[in-house]
Amino acid sequence: MTTPPVTPLVQAEGIVKRYGPTVALADGQLTVLPGESHALVGRNGAGKSTLVNVLTGLQAPDAGTVRFDGRPAPPLADRDAWRGKVACVYQKPTVVPELTVAENLFINRQPLRRGFITWRRLRSEAAALLDTWDVHVDPDARTADLKVEDRQMVEIARALSFGARFIVLDEPTAQLDNREIERLFGRMRALQDSGVTFLFISHHLQEVYEVCQTVTVLRDARWITTAPVAELPRAALVEAMAGESVEDHGPAGAAVAADAPVVLDVRGLTSAAYRDVDLTVRRGEVLGLAGTSGSGKTELAETLAGLHTPTAGTAQLDGEKLPFGDVHAALEAGVGWVPRDRHEQGLVPGMTIGDNSTLSVLDRLGRYGFVGTERRRRFAAELIERLDIHTEGPEQPVSDLSGGNAQKVVMARALASDPRLLVLINPTAGVDVKSKESLLARMDSAREDGTAVLAVSDELDDLRRCDRVLVLFHGRVVAEHPAGWRDHELIASIEGVDHG
Repeated sequence: MTTPPVTPLVQAEGIVKRYGPTVALADGQLTVLPGESHALVGRNGAGKSTLVNVLTGLQAPDAGTVRFDGRPAPPLADRDAWRGKVACVYQKPTVVPELTVAENLFINRQPLRRGFITWRRLRSEAAALLDTWDVHVDPDARTADLKVEDRQMVEIARALSFGARFIVLDEPTAQLDNREIERLFGRMRALQDSGVTFLFISHHLQEVYEVCQTVTVLRDARWITTAPVAELPRAALVEAMAGESVEDHGPAGAAVAADAPVVLDVRGLTSAAYRDVDLTVRRGEVLGLAGTSGSGKTELAETLAGLHTPTAGTAQLDGEKLPFGDVHAALEAGVGWVPRDRHEQGLVPGMTIGDNSTLSVLDRLGRYGFVGTERRRRFAAELIERLDIHTEGPEQPVSDLSGGNAQKVVMARALASDPRLLVLINPTAGVDVKSKESLLARMDSAREDGTAVLAVSDELDDLRRCDRVLVLFHGRVVAEHPAGWRDHELIASIEGVDHG
C-alpha cells in the first residue's frame, strides 16, 4: 500500500517580482513540508528577501502562485488571514521595547471589560501562552530588557498565538553567541515536535547542517535546487550558490611589487562592528573586502573614510596618523571615498553635475572662499570626459542622470582630489553593465596611477579586479584570497563554511 503524498504546508511556484527595470525574482520556487526546518540560502541579491516578502503577504508577486496547505494564499489586504498562516522574525525586533512582554504579545487585541484593559487577564493569558510554547520569560518584564534570544521567542510565541504554524527566521543567530545559538536550536527542535514549521535563513552554512532537514538555493533571482541537507555536501551547496564548478577559474588581478611602499597600515582596529583588524594596502594595490551584510566590512571602510571613530587601534596613511570621525579631515589627509548609497550619502540632488563633482576640491578652484565659475566649469568638464559621463554638460541637474551616470559623478568627485587612498563601497551597485565596466576601469586606472584602493563589494565581479581579498566574518578577518581565487572558495569563506 503506497503512502499518500504529503500536502506541502507552503508552496510557491514561478514567483516573479520586478521593481521598475530591476528583476528581483525571476523564478522563485519553494516547497516546505509540515514540521520541517527548511533552509533558504543564497548570496546577497539572490532574491531571498523578495521571496520572503511574497510568502508573508507584504508584497504581491507579478506572476506565480503561493499556497498554504494546498489552498491559495489570502488576499493581500486581509492581514488577519495572513497572520494566521505565517510570521517572520527578523534580525531587527518588531516588538515595542518599552512595553512589557504581555503587552507585546497581545498588542491591539488586549482583553477588555467595559472598554478598559483588564490587566490581570492580560497577564494570565500571556503567562498561559508562554507556558504553552515553553517560553521561560516573565510576562511583566520590559521587552527592552530581554536578551535577544528571549525577545525572538516572544516574537515566535506572538505569531503562534494568531494560529500561524509557519515561522520564517531571518538571520536569527546574527546577534547571538555560540551558547545562545545552541539554546535557540534546541527551542526550534522542541517547537518542531509540537507541529511548528520553520523557514531558516542564514549566511552561516554550518547552521543549515545543524538544524535543517531540507535546503533551497536561490542564485541570480532564480531557484537552483531543493535537496535534503543530508544528501548535499558542503562543497555542492557552495557550488550551487556560486554557479561555478570546482574547475572554473576567475580572471586574476595584476601583481603588485612586493617592495611597493605601504600606503595604508591598519593595526588592531576595533569597534562595535569589527574587532582587531590588521591590514595593509600598498601603492598601486587594490585590496578587496568581502563578507555578508553583518560582517563589519562596510563599517570598517567607512571608518577609514572618516565616518566613524573606532574604540581601539590605529591607521596610518603614508606614515601619518589617519584622522577618525571627520570626513573633511580624512579628505584633507588624502582619502577619496565612494559611499555605499549614492542617493543618501553621495549626491546633492538639487545641484548640478559640475557642483557635485567638484565639491571635494573647491579650495583648488578659487581663493578666499570664492570659487571661479569658469574654472570650476572647465574642471568639471574634464571629469565628465574622464569618467565618460553621458550628460548635456556640467550645468545639467544631477537628478536628471541615470543610475550609472550618477554613480560616475560620485566616482569623479572621489578622484578629483587625487587621493592617496581610494575607498570604494559597493561602487557598481544598481548600475547597468556598461556603466559597471566603466566604473571598474576607473578603479584599474587609479591602481595604475599608484593609488592605494580599498574596495568593499558584494559583487564577485568587482572583487575579481582586486590583487587580494580579505574576508570578514562576524567582525573578524577570517581569510585572505590572492588574485585568481575561485568563486566557490571565496563564497565558502564569506558564508563561514569550515573546511578544516
